[in-house]
Amino acid sequence: MMDFFKNLFGAGPSVDYAELVKNGAQIVDVRSEGEYRSGHVKGSVNLPLDRLPQLAAKLKKDKPVITCCASGMRSGSAKSWLLANGFTEVHNGGGWSSLQQALS
Repeated sequence: MMDFFKNLFGAGPSVDYAELVKNGAQIVDVRSEGEYRSGHVKGSVNLPLDRLPQLAAKLKKDKPVITCCASGMRSGSAKSWLLANGFTEVHNGGGWSSLQQALS
C-alpha cells in the first residue's frame, strides 16, 4: 500500500526528469492560471486541475507527461486522472520549483 502512495505522489523510483524532457516529455502545470503566471517551469503548459478533463486533448498520449503543481498533491491527482484516461507514461514531478531545479 505504501508503494501505491509513494508512486502516486512522486516519491517512487528516481526519475531523470531532464532526460525525459530531452526526449520529448510534456510538462503539465496543474495550478490555477494565477499561480502559473507568478512563476512556472520554462516550456510547461498550464492545464488547471479543475479543467484537465476539458483540456487534456491538448496533450499527446504517445509522449511522456510530467505533472507539477505547488506541492505535489494536485499533480498526483492529475497523474491518476491521466493514467485512467489513456495516457501510459505519466510522472508526478511534484512542486514546480523543485522540478525546475531538477531540470537545471
